[in-house]
Amino acid sequence: MVLKRDDILDCLRAVKLPDGRDIVTADIIRALVVDGSTVQFVLEVAPEDGPKLGPVRDAAQAAVLALDGITKASVMLTAHSAAPKAPPPNLKLGGHPKPAADKAPVAGVDRILAIASGKGGVGKSTVSSNLAVALAKQGRRVGLLDADIYGPSQPRMMGMSKRPASPDGKTIIPLHAHGVTFMSIGLMLKEDEAVVWRGPMLMGALQQMLGQVQWGELDVLIVDLPPGTGDVQITLAQKSKVTGVIIVSTPQDVALLDARKAINMFEKTDTPVLGMIENMSSYLCPECGHEAHIFGHGGAKADAERLGLPFLAEIPLDLDVRMAGDDGTPIAATDHPIADIYAKLAARLVDGGMA
Repeated sequence: MVLKRDDILDCLRAVKLPDGRDIVTADIIRALVVDGSTVQFVLEVAPEDGPKLGPVRDAAQAAVLALDGITKASVMLTAHSAAPKAPPPNLKLGGHPKPAADKAPVAGVDRILAIASGKGGVGKSTVSSNLAVALAKQGRRVGLLDADIYGPSQPRMMGMSKRPASPDGKTIIPLHAHGVTFMSIGLMLKEDEAVVWRGPMLMGALQQMLGQVQWGELDVLIVDLPPGTGDVQITLAQKSKVTGVIIVSTPQDVALLDARKAINMFEKTDTPVLGMIENMSSYLCPECGHEAHIFGHGGAKADAERLGLPFLAEIPLDLDVRMAGDDGTPIAATDHPIADIYAKLAARLVDGGMA
């Protein structure tokens, strides 16, 4: 068995300092190197603690030597007093926004594509995650930002719950799932923890997730917006160079009424509306094959035609889509027939230069 760095760190969690903390949690391990059956590292402590921590060094060395496959362990104890140790990285999001230029691009990102809706419950987040995966399958370098700060659902839909790392307390390393680079404020919170913020905190959080996340080189960043026409939407439209926005709606009149308001808001902020998607457009009974229009049918397409907007896709209501999202594997990542709808939508956006 070949041991790795994480194996050594797991072993060292059993080594305690006089205050009860283990040496991994206390963050005193430096320069850890695993070279076959040899391990070496340094324990960096405060100058006043050095003389009394010899037993801790010995315990750490003994713990590593007790591992199968390790024949040599070198542990040094060192103390530095040249400069105070920097505080640990702070991954806290939120806060008042910093001054920034209007319509600023995101470093490394060619296009920003926002997915919006006038009201909640129309499947906007489902469309966002599936479109991101479908674009990645088209060979695009895709990012997905869950900007639905009050109701972040992308961690569940993308099957990720790991907390992002921050090497310096200023930049955030995003996660990767299904070929998509991915960040959500939901990754920074406990699953049932509510975000109780007013407008400035929301705007600050959005600014951080756009500017401090190391997105890398992306062809397109999909931004899953909250429902409605609030602070997050306005901030994104006014402060970021958005390529365009796609409006998601169900066919029912109430949803379409709010969708029109969202379109109007983006028009007022000079943000191009690239088209509309009708979600939950129809339901095909798996038992008898009967097609039912639970929320009506064709309303979004009619609105798009009336407003002179492209009608991009008609997506049915399907139990498999819901189950796939709950299980953390978007339907677009599978060979389900609905995945083909997202593939065609992705191809249309790529061919049109929008993604």
